Amino acid sequence: MLGENLPKHALADAQTLPSWRRPVVLLCLMAFASPIAFSVWVALLNNFVIEAAGFTGKEIGWLHTVREIPGFLAIAVIALLLVMREQVLGLVSLALLGAASAVTAWFPDFYGILTITLLSSIGFHYFETVSQSLQLQWIDKARAPQLLGWITAIGSAASLIAYGLLVGTWKTFDLSYNFVYLTSGGITVAIAVFCFFAYPQFEGTTPQTKKMVLRRRYWLYYALQFMSGARRQIFVVFAAFMMVERFGLEVHEVTALFLINYVVNMVFAPLVGRAIGVYGERNLLVIEYVGLTLVFLAYGGIYYFGWGVLLAAILYILDHMFFSMAFALKTYFQKIADPRDIAPTAAVAFTINHIAAVLLPAMLGYLWLTSPGGVFILAASMAVVSLVLALMIPRNPENGNETVFSRFVVSPAE
Repeated sequence: MLGENLPKHALADAQTLPSWRRPVVLLCLMAFASPIAFSVWVALLNNFVIEAAGFTGKEIGWLHTVREIPGFLAIAVIALLLVMREQVLGLVSLALLGAASAVTAWFPDFYGILTITLLSSIGFHYFETVSQSLQLQWIDKARAPQLLGWITAIGSAASLIAYGLLVGTWKTFDLSYNFVYLTSGGITVAIAVFCFFAYPQFEGTTPQTKKMVLRRRYWLYYALQFMSGARRQIFVVFAAFMMVERFGLEVHEVTALFLINYVVNMVFAPLVGRAIGVYGERNLLVIEYVGLTLVFLAYGGIYYFGWGVLLAAILYILDHMFFSMAFALKTYFQKIADPRDIAPTAAVAFTINHIAAVLLPAMLGYLWLTSPGGVFILAASMAVVSLVLALMIPRNPENGNETVFSRFVVSPAE
């Protein structure tokens, strides 16, 4: 198995290591590294594809469909874990994300952009799958909401730094797409290489199941993941694209919007983590889905009633704030899961999350050509479905109490 000969350290004894070499610090470093490449790629994407390849809503829809294929195939992580240690796979995937993002500007045509997007997406989605698994394995349940909030904030801080530099230097130094992509992707690769050599392989207390796991008692978690993927894709694909296509925002203006967004989320994410610990996953997810329903309806109003760019920008920030509550899904699963199921279920959940994500962007790209507002109305209806599902989460979820219906069902052993 790749990584089997690397230095190892028991997770239970991690406190004996220097503070900078402990598992939580490694999780924070990886969370910092990923957005440096990915967030810059997102910030430049809409302007790059329109300027370099003349993309319309149809092409951007196909691009994001291709981008989500590796997420749909995240279940392959289970097979890779048979030949590669989970921590090694996470760092290799992080390096692939950085390397592919770095050379994006070398392929300024439709098929070239799709190919390099596919490669960077493999890195991103496999890294995110492993990262989520390691977080839930390495962090104690009692501390998970708070620490996951801080890890989310660290990712926002990385994006903030990248966007701040982009806003401050893009026009001042007349930067090129190639320079920015190479720099951001290269930094991500460098951090991945550092983490590979600087940290031992942490040995968890519970061996992970290395086969696909589908359990009936996780059905609500699967359903929420499916709806999250469908709803999220509409926002990721079309919200920022609208800002460029409809309102003509330039690179530094789109990036400034992202910058404001991540400043807000750096403060907001730790507060969400604390709120989950106090009020529970059910209440936070209900707030998220009610808020997202209203935001998507307002997005539709921009097209139907001609509301302006200021409202669109405010909605974009609110949307990210509500989405930052989504890690309540992680802590919900951590509470109901068999500890052995965390790694395989992380892969299965990513695949479920991306079923709609693979199909929707291309399909809705065609709808966008005739009814952009209708795309956001569809997203609002999906948020309503998610709200109904969230109400099925019990106030105190745990193994054996996965849904509000659990008390009425005697489940056979699985």
